[in-house]
Amino acid sequence: MTFISCKSGKTVGENPFFAEWETPYGVPPFDKIEPEHFLPAIERGMSLHEAEIDAITSNNDAPTFENVILAYDASGKMLSQVELIFGMLCAAENTSEMQALEEQIMPRMAAHADKIRLNGKLFERIKAVYDRRAALGLDAEQSRLLEKTYRSFVRAGALLDAERKARLKAINEELSLTAVKFGQNLLAENNNYALELASSDLDGIPATARDLAREKAEAMGRKGKYVFTLHKPSLIPFLTYSSKRELREQIYKAYLNRCNNGDEYDNKQLINDFIRLRTEKAHLLGYPSYAAYVVDDEMAGTTDAVYGLLEEIWTPALESAKGELAEMEELFRKDFPEGEFASWDWWYYAEKVRKQKYALDEEMLRPYFSLENVQGGIFFLANRLYGITFRPIVVPLYHPEAVAYEVLDVDQSHLGVLYFDYFPRDGKSQGAWCGNYVEQTYEDGKRVAPVVSVVCNFTRPAGGNPALLTLDETETLFHEFGHALHFLFHDVKYRGLAEVEGDFVELPSQLMENWAFDPEVLKQYAVHYRSNEVIPKYLVDKLRRSELFNQGFMATELIAASLSDMDIHSITEYEPFDPMAFERKALTEKRGLIPQIEPRYRYPYFSHIFDGGYSAGYYFYTWAEVLDKDAFEAFRESGDLFNKKIAGDFRRKILARGGSEDGMTMYRDFRGKDPDKRAMLRGRGLLNEPEPSGEDAAPAAETASAAREN
Repeated sequence: MTFISCKSGKTVGENPFFAEWETPYGVPPFDKIEPEHFLPAIERGMSLHEAEIDAITSNNDAPTFENVILAYDASGKMLSQVELIFGMLCAAENTSEMQALEEQIMPRMAAHADKIRLNGKLFERIKAVYDRRAALGLDAEQSRLLEKTYRSFVRAGALLDAERKARLKAINEELSLTAVKFGQNLLAENNNYALELASSDLDGIPATARDLAREKAEAMGRKGKYVFTLHKPSLIPFLTYSSKRELREQIYKAYLNRCNNGDEYDNKQLINDFIRLRTEKAHLLGYPSYAAYVVDDEMAGTTDAVYGLLEEIWTPALESAKGELAEMEELFRKDFPEGEFASWDWWYYAEKVRKQKYALDEEMLRPYFSLENVQGGIFFLANRLYGITFRPIVVPLYHPEAVAYEVLDVDQSHLGVLYFDYFPRDGKSQGAWCGNYVEQTYEDGKRVAPVVSVVCNFTRPAGGNPALLTLDETETLFHEFGHALHFLFHDVKYRGLAEVEGDFVELPSQLMENWAFDPEVLKQYAVHYRSNEVIPKYLVDKLRRSELFNQGFMATELIAASLSDMDIHSITEYEPFDPMAFERKALTEKRGLIPQIEPRYRYPYFSHIFDGGYSAGYYFYTWAEVLDKDAFEAFRESGDLFNKKIAGDFRRKILARGGSEDGMTMYRDFRGKDPDKRAMLRGRGLLNEPEPSGEDAAPAAETASAAREN
């Protein structure tokens, strides 16, 4: 790949990964990092890591917690740092050079990880310490680190014989490259589609969406036209407001058929490759299916527990959605007496029903939700709950549109740095996510503060107005900010205890959503961008009354995707299959999904489960929703939604602790009891209880949200 080393005149000696960073707050020197720096840095990082592992295995002293477990926990820091930055940039700023690097680097990283985890001498020393654990006098965190380290090696194949280890290595390398190809195909499909329209085609489209489409067309050199894309800020307004049914059908089918068109970007064979390889991997490791392998290490524990929760929600959610459809079909029949309601009609007629039942139009709300004000709202909430503050800073940025803040703790000490990157662009994956550029660690007994980034794909400013967010985008920002707080509050002694279970990870993010539309919080940030008028009470009341609007649809499409994920990863014996036929059988034939609703993600573009780390894990959002709604009940029961003591407990007992204990133990420590799923069912409108009234009415903050694309 000659261009990788020839892009600039910089020499390897100037590689910023090879020097100590002199940047403010320890942020990455994005102004100096070039694509050609990554491969040499990865290679050096792997070499250093191997030397550190060799020092552990060649040590002639008897294995101890210090010379094995702590030494292993401290190893690979340079490699981990480079890998973090590379991975984050591949998602947020993925150029053709970075894509070429991905194809080189990811299989090599997989091979390196296996070289460590399948190192017989290393595991022998880890096992020696593990077998003596009861006699070592370890404290709770040390015991947890030892347990997690041993278990991670076993789950990675340390107990396998040489032949099976070799096969597992080959599988992991192939899986890593398959994931790269899947993501790159999807990025191309998202970027390649453009629906070009004339002004006469825009009936019903609101001004904000028109302005965005006009500006997109101008950027593409199509002045006088309007271009709509498959990015959500363009797609959803079109589906919601366009009166041109044939155009709604056209763009929605393009969205649904991404990577399913029999061309160079088709992902169906890659899906077969994923399932073939993952199923074989599960068998090598002693599990009947890949889903069983994944869930065994999560809070749920078994696939039966996952299916039990999903099926409990599925039936009432689908019935609720059918009721919503019946309401919409009355309006649809007036427009198309002989027509058949289709999936691309749902957003359009749902909005009509919302106007009819609640006199509520999302376009009338958007002026109160400018991006600047919503960001101010999350800062207000974090200060009210936790006492932290945010100060804009000038630091190196990986993209000109990113902004950065220093996060200050209650005592004004440095807690971390938080980047925001809000708008869609060609090099960015769809959805929203939060991650680290620098992890919270400890060096010489001193806390190293994290550098965190929230990445979104929100509606851009258009027509001379600021970015005006939808309710969904507003809730998304609260969600991702919850992840950011989890990272920022981390105060974990050992690197191996940083991560929590997958079905616990969405608790901090989804909890924050509960405040998004609380009347007291709305007073602080929902201010009209022109008049500075605080959102009037009558609009807040409409939001409260419509809190369960369209919840059947949202729950159904969410659970449909979760079930399709579990089903495809529960295959016990792989045979070549058609993913689309498998999806139809799993959802339509087996469970009765109505054709007017598509699962939130169809297999060819289901990035979460194929290249996004949520394989057999899309249920995480629903599992965590049980926790987040029950946790919010603690605030409600106290009579103060901003109860600082409860917030302090949540920070100290959950957010700060990382994976220092298992998720359920931490949750019980915070809540004093097991989570109660009734709050989640109530928030989804799926629990038959007497309607509250007057002062007892549930605030709009209890509106259950659709899971975020993070």
